[in-house]
Amino acid sequence: MSRLTGRAVRLTVLVGERDSRHHRPVYTEIVHRAHAAGLAGASVFRGVEGFGASSLVHTTRLLSLGEDLPVAVVIVDTEERVRAFLPELEELTAQGGLVLLDACEVVRYGPGEPRG
Repeated sequence: MSRLTGRAVRLTVLVGERDSRHHRPVYTEIVHRAHAAGLAGASVFRGVEGFGASSLVHTTRLLSLGEDLPVAVVIVDTEERVRAFLPELEELTAQGGLVLLDACEVVRYGPGEPRG
């Protein structure tokens, strides 16, 4: 595993839980493509409430609207590697989504302590 410390870029992709591409959730497709591209890692976070361009609030509190909750995919790596990955997102977010880039600093990156 490579060591990622110091300056980095955080890529956050906000999509809907039901957004799909090639019969797979968009968030799943992003994670698998990030892995194939050799990025340091990717995590998916499911929101409990939110709205986007449609201005329709999706929430877990209403059964009918809780089916398309917001999802955030977060990837942190070097700026060069993250920017090289951006063309992958063009296709995946063509139907909607928000792509954000933030400068950040990695303090620690690596596996946790062995368990057992």
